[in-house]
Amino acid sequence: MLRFTRLYAELDRTTSTNAKVAAMARYFAVASAADAAWALSFLSGRRIKRLVGPALLRTWLTEASSHPSWLVDECYESVGDLAETIALLMDDGSHEGATLDVSLGEFVDEHLLTLRRLEVEQQQARVTAWWTSLDAETCFVVNKLLTGALRVGVSQTLVARAVAEVGDLPRDVITHRLMGPWTPTAEAFEALIAPDDGSADVSRPYPFCLAHALDGDGDLDETLGATDAWQAEWKWDGIRCQLVKRVGQIFLWSRGGELLGERFPEVIAAAAELPDGVVVDGELLAWAEAGVLPFSELQRRIGRKTVGKKLLSDVPVVLLAYDMLEQDSDDLRALETSERRGRLEALAREHPQAFRLSEVLDGRSWDDLAALRATSRERRVEGLMLKRRDARYDVGRRKGTWWKWKVEPHTVDAVLLYAQQGHGRRSNLYTDYTFAVWSGEELVPFAKAYSGLDNAEIGELDRWIRKHTKERFGPVRSVEPQHVFELAFEGIASSKRHKSGVAVRFPRIVRWRRDLSVEDADRLDDVRRLAESVS
Repeated sequence: MLRFTRLYAELDRTTSTNAKVAAMARYFAVASAADAAWALSFLSGRRIKRLVGPALLRTWLTEASSHPSWLVDECYESVGDLAETIALLMDDGSHEGATLDVSLGEFVDEHLLTLRRLEVEQQQARVTAWWTSLDAETCFVVNKLLTGALRVGVSQTLVARAVAEVGDLPRDVITHRLMGPWTPTAEAFEALIAPDDGSADVSRPYPFCLAHALDGDGDLDETLGATDAWQAEWKWDGIRCQLVKRVGQIFLWSRGGELLGERFPEVIAAAAELPDGVVVDGELLAWAEAGVLPFSELQRRIGRKTVGKKLLSDVPVVLLAYDMLEQDSDDLRALETSERRGRLEALAREHPQAFRLSEVLDGRSWDDLAALRATSRERRVEGLMLKRRDARYDVGRRKGTWWKWKVEPHTVDAVLLYAQQGHGRRSNLYTDYTFAVWSGEELVPFAKAYSGLDNAEIGELDRWIRKHTKERFGPVRSVEPQHVFELAFEGIASSKRHKSGVAVRFPRIVRWRRDLSVEDADRLDDVRRLAESVS
């Protein structure tokens, strides 16, 4: 545990990408395969199922620290992170340098995960023994693992870079091997860095190619060159996925590495006619005879493991394919976009019922494409995708390969009503906000936003929130309605689950409207009409 604790501290102290990769590579180079497997799992964002709830941990902390519960609550609210609060309150200075004399793998397998088999009293005894015997740094990391909230500013991409250095393999190979289910065992880590013997998991998808956002206000001739270098398609508002068919089996993977076949059986059934050794990249969309349905309809299918006949009938789903990554078991990603597209079109002609084919748009100039983009909302799409015709299928976001040219978002002027502290480095600042619009003489909450302000504005607003709190509801503060913010969001729909009657997608703060009074904020009737107009 000492080595992993030091790695965590080293990663937490730096913002340098190269320094983080170097630190992880040093760790993976000397750690046992079991330790490396668990470290990789935690650092890349995978979590173990929560072992003890936060309310119980706070109760145990009150008893173990001999502090009154109100003081524990105040400390937690001030710090904003339960793992750090525990480490600080239990640090009496008498255990400096005291760490766990077991490896990371042994700690997780033999001490942490076995908490599930214990009675609550036994859990409390074990957990509080850690708190009272470890130094603050180790206690903090143990608590992070215990609460399942180990975030330290490294992405799976950076972890893959570090592992690739140690295994002397291309990063793309490591990233691909980490796709799909991955169990943190010594055997799994050894297989991860082993030379390629052709025995890859038949279900495994490829790492997804992602797009950068394109500023539509610039000179696109200057930025991107001639339009004939680009393949333009609609940017669909669905679930990004890959359909994999190998050795007679069909797998449907989300971008987040989740298997979706049980939720979308009609997509699996349609793909049955495809030949083996095929991987198609595309989007799951709710699609009726009249065309694509709003994303809110697709949401009715997302949260269900199994789907009844009525929902299958009411919200039919199709796979809209726009890229081909494998054919006859050959990896096609190094081919140019135009070549992959040609193969996809040929596959669609041979198997027309297997999927829908994404349309390639005819635009002879950027003005032509801008005119098409202007019709996006009526077509229920988010804008355009631009893909270099001579580009390979990259891993992750590579500037210059794919661009998303989205329509301007919807905007609403809303009043700040509630605030809550953030997470990670901003856990001691109020950065999570709830906004409201007018319904008669009442302000009705309708959206939450967590991004859009710069550091100076966050600091200013945090100080104001602390001075103008009206009430507290656990970690949430209600504040005096004095400030108006312009919010932007990609989609809006009517919703019976929300008090406001509307639900918005991807809300964020555009600007602090210091020029507006609270009375100038938008009204709920207007927001509802907007939702009806785009449905």
